[in-house]
Amino acid sequence: MGNPNTDWKERVGADEAERHAGYAREFAAIQARKSERYGKGRALHRKQQLGLRGRFEVLGDLPEHAAHGVFARPGEFEAWVRLSNGGPDRQADHKPDIRGFAVKLRGVTGPGALGSGATDAQDFLLINHPAFAFAGADEFVGLAKHLVAGPGALLGYLVRRYGVFGAMGMIKRLGAAFKRPFTGFATENFHSATPIACGPYAARVRLLRASSEPRPGASGDWAGDFMRRLALDALRFELQLQFFVDEQRTPIEDASVDWPEDVAPYLTVGVLTLPPQDHSSGEGRELAAAIEAAAFDPWVALAEHRPLGEVMRARKVVYYQSQQGRK
Repeated sequence: MGNPNTDWKERVGADEAERHAGYAREFAAIQARKSERYGKGRALHRKQQLGLRGRFEVLGDLPEHAAHGVFARPGEFEAWVRLSNGGPDRQADHKPDIRGFAVKLRGVTGPGALGSGATDAQDFLLINHPAFAFAGADEFVGLAKHLVAGPGALLGYLVRRYGVFGAMGMIKRLGAAFKRPFTGFATENFHSATPIACGPYAARVRLLRASSEPRPGASGDWAGDFMRRLALDALRFELQLQFFVDEQRTPIEDASVDWPEDVAPYLTVGVLTLPPQDHSSGEGRELAAAIEAAAFDPWVALAEHRPLGEVMRARKVVYYQSQQGRK
């Protein structure tokens, strides 16, 4: 097991600004096409399953490497939670997809990650996979653009980029990612997949599942499954950090690497609690609409939790463009 340290580094390419601006244009075009079909919405994670309220408790007596930013001292924050499907379409919930669990801590105060003033929120954007199927943003953008264009376009792109055998390997990786059974938002762990800063340290984020018992027949009704659980009792999720140890085993720039737990164990730093609530009431619908209209962005963050790595740097530009498209 390695020790958390501050020797991490980011490697910023000379052409990143130009490439990332191009990615933003690509996703803006995808978003515009999908919005013509479904109404105004996000480029990805378009379909909101639920928008809920909760509270987040920061634990006390954290070790020095964890006690930074929102984790610097014990306390509580109001939380907004957005549960979503990951794709650009509003497709049926039983279809394979990446699932998103976004948490916005409200009432945060401090210099923001964008360097343009203070922030009043800290966002954590999590998915039900511990790592991405790709190392960098260029691969992801190429995949997303051609996936939207259809299976034939995607296959042609993969063969051109990776060759026949490389394309077969990538298809296998993508198939494993999308076809992995999803059991529900309460019964899956969710991950940042890419790191953020924690003061002078670097860490990935994980939200531990609230329950280890999937409900029979829940498939295709993820919102209903979640709300049935919530009607019985509050749901409690532990938020954990996994710290950078060294570049070889816990790389900052390669989003496809799942940092091994035997090298970098997780540390629980806070607890997210969602109380029983009626999402179908007038108040519940009003909250869901406010959450749907809000920006959930990894760069809505304290400077002490600045997103790290090329994928995160690309998301800064792409998410801003998406938000402009949604006004």
